[in-house]
Amino acid sequence: MMATIIIAAIVIILIAAFFAVIPVGMWISAVASGVKISIFSLVGMKLRRVKPAKIVSPLIKATKAGINVTTNQLEAHYLAGGNVDSVVNALIAAERASMNLSFEQASAIDLAGRDVFEAVTMSVTPKVIETPQISAVAKDGIELLVKARVTVRTNIDQLIGGAGEATVLARVGEGIVTTVGSAITHSSVLENPDDISKVVLEKGLDSGTAYEIMSIDIADIDIGRNIGANLQSLQAEANTKIAQAKAEERRAMAVALEQEMKAEVVKAEADIPRAMAEALRSGNLGVLDYYNLKNVQADTKMKNDIGSGIAEYVETKKDKN
Repeated sequence: MMATIIIAAIVIILIAAFFAVIPVGMWISAVASGVKISIFSLVGMKLRRVKPAKIVSPLIKATKAGINVTTNQLEAHYLAGGNVDSVVNALIAAERASMNLSFEQASAIDLAGRDVFEAVTMSVTPKVIETPQISAVAKDGIELLVKARVTVRTNIDQLIGGAGEATVLARVGEGIVTTVGSAITHSSVLENPDDISKVVLEKGLDSGTAYEIMSIDIADIDIGRNIGANLQSLQAEANTKIAQAKAEERRAMAVALEQEMKAEVVKAEADIPRAMAEALRSGNLGVLDYYNLKNVQADTKMKNDIGSGIAEYVETKKDKN
């Protein structure tokens, strides 16, 4: 009895190990789906550390969709670090859209880090990307704030190595700035915003990118600052400061000249007493003449003082009135 139980246990263990090593259920599913794959191929995947489900499920999907791919292709792509399921989905979507996309091209796009299924979907259904608000100034100095919607679709042939959305948006922004900047007046841009789209599209902005620009539509145009007036105001302010600096320089030179002349006058006045003393000694000036001169100077000073007092009194009365 005990021996029978041991034998049964061993058989159960062997069966469990067999099904653990050999994915019989997956092989049955593949054969039932019309996929020609041997059970030994599944065992080989196990030995190569490839998950059979990652290969068999996409292979069944591709076979049902009529896509001709082999187990070796899917397994090689998996071992290279690619997303096998995404590649198969992209091939199915491309075949349904009558696009010419090979497995090698799809796998290369996937290994390049691009979402190949999204690229195929975007090639069938174009995507709309919106630019940020772009500031551009017309020739009359008025700033315009422009927003544009760019409709793009994937260019499969240039997806590997082609520039992304950021480059497309940057080029569109550059084209808008150039077009608005060449306009004579901002009102002409507001009257014909579609002119911006026409000029920008003619520049071939999608060259070297992973996208093909379908259309560029101006979503919004707002009037910003009067850049020309601001620049003129700044220039006038700068000119005023220059004129003030030059005037201050001239004033300083005039003050210096005045001080120099005052110094000369003081120097000349210092020589007067010596000249008078010399005239008295030599007899050219008498004592009476000297005192008469002093009286004249005193009289002149008194008159000046009286005049200053009267003027001050008059000013005080005016302030009180």
